[in-house]
Amino acid sequence: MEGGATKPLNGSPAGAGFPAARNGDDPPTGAGPATGRPLEAKRDAPVGGQAVLEGVMMRGVTTWAVAVRKPDGTIETEVETIDPWARHHRLFRWPIIRGVVALAESLKIGFRALGMSANAQLDDDEEEEELGGFAWGMTILISLAFAILLFFVIPVGLTSLIKDWLNSSVLFWLVEGVLRTAIFIGYIVVISRLDDLRRVFEYHGAEHKTISCYEAEDELVPARAALYSRLHPRCGTSFLLIVMVVAIFVFAPLGLPEWYWLLLSRIIGIPLIAGIAYELIKWAGRNRQKGWVRAIMWPGLMLQNLTTREPDESQIEVAIAALNAVLDLETPEENARLEPIEIVA
Repeated sequence: MEGGATKPLNGSPAGAGFPAARNGDDPPTGAGPATGRPLEAKRDAPVGGQAVLEGVMMRGVTTWAVAVRKPDGTIETEVETIDPWARHHRLFRWPIIRGVVALAESLKIGFRALGMSANAQLDDDEEEEELGGFAWGMTILISLAFAILLFFVIPVGLTSLIKDWLNSSVLFWLVEGVLRTAIFIGYIVVISRLDDLRRVFEYHGAEHKTISCYEAEDELVPARAALYSRLHPRCGTSFLLIVMVVAIFVFAPLGLPEWYWLLLSRIIGIPLIAGIAYELIKWAGRNRQKGWVRAIMWPGLMLQNLTTREPDESQIEVAIAALNAVLDLETPEENARLEPIEIVA
């Protein structure tokens, strides 16, 4: 991660500097405002992002930016360059491995963006209390440990309690897989009801709409982006659901070893599962127009109804500001042809 810049925006048009015209040969799908159905892009672009506190992080191939609505109403953007790990090691560009590497890189950027957005909400007299690297490092470790415990250790532990009663490795990994998926969906349902996360989910929707608007080569202004779906096939929510399903098939060949090997395998197997799931969601994004692909991805898209909310145009303006900050410094499609870096929306 190199470089850095802060740029306050004072109510300037969010689409300024990028009047992207729609490509008439490849229009977005969906009926649009005529029937109330949201528009959807046909192509897949090498851009992604995530919602942060009162803002959005967007990334391309060589640049990422976070835009945040400050308490005084202005939009502050910070831009940093990316030195992709895959650029330096051929091994990191191999299938499955590239997904693990991209996810690790995305986690690093994502937590840094969250720290920036949190600090941007502080008043001027609170700046000395900004969250430092150690605090966010501990946050990352605790979050990862919690996720592993909740979605991998607890399911295998609970299923082990009835291991002798099941008396079948097939039944064991089926019950464990169903339990893991149920815990994940339950977790999503619970957090979706938290009022404190409502605006984060709205910014999540703004991020998806902005990316879809860009992928459709439409004009990047809030009024146009608002017409697009808040659901996206490359969303991290869909990715996590795929992880839950892939885990069933990855753990199946292991049979029923002793409990400590079961537990250890669930932890060691996470990178492999994540890598396979990453390949699947990237493939789905590239083939989103095929009916049978959309049918397979439908459960993940429906789950996004819980992790996204319909944003207002002021939130979409923030998302566009973040994407424009990236587009000011790179053309993701051209860079992706030179360096095929994997990005999740």
